[in-house]
Amino acid sequence: MKSMKFTKMHGVGNDYIYVNCFEEDLSAYDLPQLAVKMSQRHFGVSSDGLILIQPSDVADLKMRMFNNDGSEGKMCGNGARCIARYAYERGLVNKPQFTLETLSGIKTLTILDCDRVSVDMGVPEFEPAKIPVALGGSRIVERATQVVGRTFPMTCVSMGNPHAVLFMDEDPFQMKAFEIYGRMLENDDMFPERVNVEFVQRVSDTRIRMRVWERGSGETLACGTGACASVVAARLTGRTHGDKIRVSLRGGELEVDWRGDGTPVVMTGSATFVFDGVWMDV
Repeated sequence: MKSMKFTKMHGVGNDYIYVNCFEEDLSAYDLPQLAVKMSQRHFGVSSDGLILIQPSDVADLKMRMFNNDGSEGKMCGNGARCIARYAYERGLVNKPQFTLETLSGIKTLTILDCDRVSVDMGVPEFEPAKIPVALGGSRIVERATQVVGRTFPMTCVSMGNPHAVLFMDEDPFQMKAFEIYGRMLENDDMFPERVNVEFVQRVSDTRIRMRVWERGSGETLACGTGACASVVAARLTGRTHGDKIRVSLRGGELEVDWRGDGTPVVMTGSATFVFDGVWMDV
């Protein structure tokens, strides 16, 4: 029987299982399969996925993350914030600002207080081939896109992973066909690597409301990269004004700071411990 210690954490409801690979050897596990088993809502630990905290040759730490369907993701903003708090409070790093290696590059994490962490998410990418999205043009901004008979204005952004941001006038939290729209867009042929889908409502010049369908996980209560992509899209289309925008998600709020083209996006939010446990695998 194999066993390993883990920690459950969440960032505004985006919950993951974290394994400290400085202490745990996962070489005997099939990692995608492990992510599926552990993440099951009723038969496992219950989570949006599995995140490994590993040594790095190019940064202070390394993150690998797997969605709850076993697919490996390139970046998770809420997960990065939780790693920051875990690593700082449990002695993996001894400084409040440090770097994290991810599949979408090296990110800088900053501990602000006991529960708030900011992440430099990097510069957003708009070139369709780099998102990727199989549509023509130098940028996909306000592109009319039909899904199940309804047309949305869609803006595509990469925050190290692909996002399709769709704006709407009504409250996305009350959207009855959300799962149908989200699933269909995630798997549409225009997105060769699938896509994260955000449904966004402008609330004011400095606030938006967002509901997310995550690639590989389905609906989650929050998505850090999705919040960043939504703020970028809202500013590009003139829906918000100013640098710091509040994003209301089903799991809570994030603050996103973006100064415009060519500048990095900085996301700030909470990182919360839930419990520690031991996984027994027969």
